Amino acid sequence: MLRIFKLLLAGSAAWLCSDVAVLAAASVGNMDKVDVLAVMGRVADWQLQHMPAKPEIRWEHGALYAGFMAMGDLVADPKYREAMRTIGRARQWAFETPHTTWYADHVCVGQMYCELYAIDRDPAMIAPLRKLLDEQLAADRKDGFWWKWADAMFMAPPVWTRMFALTGERKYLDFMNRQWWLTAGDLYDGAERLYYRDTRFREMKESNGAKVFWSRGNGWVMGALVRVLQGMPADYPDRGKYVTQFQQMAGRLLEIQPADGLWRSSLLDPGSYPAPETSGSAFFCYAFAWGVNHGLLDRSKFEPAIRKAWAGLVGCVDADGKLTHVQLVGDRPAMVDPTHTHLYGVGGFLLAGSEVYRMGLLRDVPHMSFEAGNSTEQFQTRKSVEIPEVPLQTIQGRQTLAPAGK
Repeated sequence: MLRIFKLLLAGSAAWLCSDVAVLAAASVGNMDKVDVLAVMGRVADWQLQHMPAKPEIRWEHGALYAGFMAMGDLVADPKYREAMRTIGRARQWAFETPHTTWYADHVCVGQMYCELYAIDRDPAMIAPLRKLLDEQLAADRKDGFWWKWADAMFMAPPVWTRMFALTGERKYLDFMNRQWWLTAGDLYDGAERLYYRDTRFREMKESNGAKVFWSRGNGWVMGALVRVLQGMPADYPDRGKYVTQFQQMAGRLLEIQPADGLWRSSLLDPGSYPAPETSGSAFFCYAFAWGVNHGLLDRSKFEPAIRKAWAGLVGCVDADGKLTHVQLVGDRPAMVDPTHTHLYGVGGFLLAGSEVYRMGLLRDVPHMSFEAGNSTEQFQTRKSVEIPEVPLQTIQGRQTLAPAGK
């Protein structure tokens, strides 16, 4: 007997590669999944209803749109992806400011463009982005001056890895890799296993004498590590360095997670800014859950932290679906108004929910894996694969950690 699984590749590591490993789930308890999707839907719908009349494509919006794309991967309702297509068409798949500035924030929306292109295969969706990246490559400076702050790691590197995955052109991945480690050399504190927001903070101290590490700044990096690893082949020479940094940071964040599950604005001096902060916490929850789902983080150690973080995040969603406790735009730890929300916080929440949902799918079959190959030259976002239906206990194997490469 054969069971046909629809392999939904967009929004996971698999969507970026022609060779994929996909986990199929069986005997899953629905309650957790239903709850996760329900609260994600409330938050996503509230934000859709409160979008500006003019379609915007700044970095804040790019982070939100990544979340909407993740939501669109999980539900049959096309409204989330259609909203993204409407924005892209309205802005002609371009950027907020003249592209000659090559500022990392300006290309964040390119993540959404690439993911829609992977579905629709309309070259217009990535033509301006590809032109921009090629111009940046041609003018490449070796000192990595484009990415000099932690936020930039989320804004630009995932765009470069997605362009590599869509085109197969290694130059995009190699450029990203060189720039990443130049930036990490400036900002990553190996002793604390955390990123400074920028070099100004290397000599600063919090009121308790601790180093200054901003929650959302490190959230940007953790989210970026996930989204870079999604598009990086398993055999890429430096992939192990990203995995190591991801695991180091996750381990440190696990050590300092507050009892209520939500990190404070200042990671090492939570008492200075005691209110829970949801934007950094959402990206940490996203990264933890993704790491568990892809075998990079130990489930027994991290699942309790994920459950606490997700419960804390859900507790900050009001009755209308507004996500609260989001620190507003800034560059350092600061006080958090419990009533505040912002687009990037919602984006992080939806990304976190997408991986928490997948944890529910995978909970009962941690060792069950199936490989689906694409022998054509064309990228495919969806594919039906026939898999023999065999008793679950007879299936052995391991979860593939990353796309197998081209």
